[in-house]
Amino acid sequence: MAKLASLLKIEGTLDGMTFYKGPDGEILVKKKSGVSKNRIANDPAFIRTRENGREFGHVAACGKSFRRALNSVLYDVKDRSKTARLTQALAKVKNQDTISIRGERKVHLGIQTQEAKDSLRYFDFNKNAPLTTVLKEAYVLDTVNAEIGIPQFNPKRNLGIPQGATHVEISAAHLKFDFETGEGELVKSNIENIFIEDTENPVTLSFATNPSGPGNDYYLMKVVFYQTLNNTLYPLNNGIYNALQLIEIV
Repeated sequence: MAKLASLLKIEGTLDGMTFYKGPDGEILVKKKSGVSKNRIANDPAFIRTRENGREFGHVAACGKSFRRALNSVLYDVKDRSKTARLTQALAKVKNQDTISIRGERKVHLGIQTQEAKDSLRYFDFNKNAPLTTVLKEAYVLDTVNAEIGIPQFNPKRNLGIPQGATHVEISAAHLKFDFETGEGELVKSNIENIFIEDTENPVTLSFATNPSGPGNDYYLMKVVFYQTLNNTLYPLNNGIYNALQLIEIV
């Protein structure tokens, strides 16, 4: 695939070449394939292509349903690459399905393995604000009592604070999700809104109830920055510094 260096206002296909915009606004050029859809669908030579296509479609659908289940905590975490990165992460989960034949491997079977859980754990939904660089103090997750604690939290010392931030919100979410059905239930914790100052302010996040239904348990932690103006809090830079990480899978 080529990348266009000069200015040229073309989008679409021209003389067998397809011009389109990449994720960062750059113009990319791709030569039109000479292989017909009918041949790909029926020619034995393309059996691997068909297998890969089926699995990719399955993984993409799983990613879409997973993001939909997380929408109430994901909406203000701004990263244009999160969809593609989550698809890549779930493809690795699908690869851990050792039961199904090639072309039919499933995410919901792969996620039952420890290897798949380990590969998906610590996934950051904002690559520009990984939780490890935003929250620099250890937290304790208690899945039995449904509680997350940061006992020695000092916002001034334990945060990667973006310029202009005056307040931080720390919260968590507990998602019960089944990749086989694409359905899940999300329960959110209390939200701790804290003024950023050099004072110890222990944080305890708890869940009033546990989500119900089939599937696995997914625990997430979220950090959101705000700026105060005339006694009103405003999201800082539309969420580009907000962190959301999948911290545990059970």
